[in-house]
Amino acid sequence: MTTANDITPYLGKLLSFRHDMHANPELRYEEHRTADKIAAYLNALGLPIHRGLGKTGIVATIYGKGHSKDNPGCSIGIRADMDALPVQETTGAAHASCVPGKMHACGHDGHTTMLLGAATLLAKNPDFDGTVHLIFQPAEEGGAGAKAMMEDGLFKRFPCDAVFALHNWPSLPQGQMAVRVGPIMASTMRFEIRVRGKGGHAAMPHKTLDPIPVACAIVSQLQTLVSRGVDPLDSAVLTIGKIEGGTVENIIPDEAAIYGTVRTLKKSTQEYMIEGLKRISSHVAAAHMCEATYIHKPGYPNTTNTAKEARFMADVMAELVGKDNAFPDIEPAMTAEDFGFMLEEVPGAYGWIGNGKNGQPGVGLHNPGYDFNDDNIELGSRFWNQLARRWFEQAR
Repeated sequence: MTTANDITPYLGKLLSFRHDMHANPELRYEEHRTADKIAAYLNALGLPIHRGLGKTGIVATIYGKGHSKDNPGCSIGIRADMDALPVQETTGAAHASCVPGKMHACGHDGHTTMLLGAATLLAKNPDFDGTVHLIFQPAEEGGAGAKAMMEDGLFKRFPCDAVFALHNWPSLPQGQMAVRVGPIMASTMRFEIRVRGKGGHAAMPHKTLDPIPVACAIVSQLQTLVSRGVDPLDSAVLTIGKIEGGTVENIIPDEAAIYGTVRTLKKSTQEYMIEGLKRISSHVAAAHMCEATYIHKPGYPNTTNTAKEARFMADVMAELVGKDNAFPDIEPAMTAEDFGFMLEEVPGAYGWIGNGKNGQPGVGLHNPGYDFNDDNIELGSRFWNQLARRWFEQAR
């Protein structure tokens, strides 16, 4: 098997790219400088690129020997996200963010760099039997950039037989990798419940319909949706993150509002939770002669790996880091990922690459002290290169 897997000569350039991207973070759909830098790197490799999918997204295509746009053969997509977060960095690193209130606190700078490393190896040695589409996606952090790229025709313009993605995972030490068949990340959705009562003077509550204790009662009852309605072997997380109501302490308001999120691993569980949110809020409010309006705010679907692709990814992980460091049935996380949109349309798998240091877990994602582990530039680049080549070999 041809691996063409030596990324060493290119590590200096890739490290500089990652540090520059980290120092100049851009939020969702603002990734113009980032996209320019990625495009310049890919152009230097002589690759055809397409810009503007999902506003700032980029797709680069590498054709294996004997293949072309008119004869792509088997095709796969590999996706990396590009956007940063509205977080003030505290790492003190030499390459720390130069933009106040913005930083790469989720490692998307590393994901992008790993895929550029793979692009380098694949472009230098295109001795594989198929086509690789490199997908640089904007707005993963709450902007549904994956969906935006798809709505702009991602998989119609660049058909893929399978699609893959990696995310760094601080709870795993660097040098370990993991994946699983089925849901690896949860769906997420937001909601708002507005409780309408009748305001008045705090000294005369009997002449009012106070929405604040009603909102509190609703919050209390909502907890039974998980504790008494979800199979203990399934998972769901219901969080009320904000309650609003009133202006001053001596006036009972007309209205109170409840804001929360729901995360589930199954679509059927999410549907049950939505129905329960509507039912409990409406009935509890009615019991107190108030009204409750449920407002649904769709989020991301489950990130659900298909069996063939997840097992294949697990095999490549084991080849690279050894069976003792590759986990083919890792427990899922209740975090969410918009790569789930892609997996609803194309078979594929989403895995994790450890981001800890010195054999220990690292600083958590979305933390102001987080930084991507640069050792993963080499491992991630080699992994993507190996996965693409192995995919075409087994597809023969």
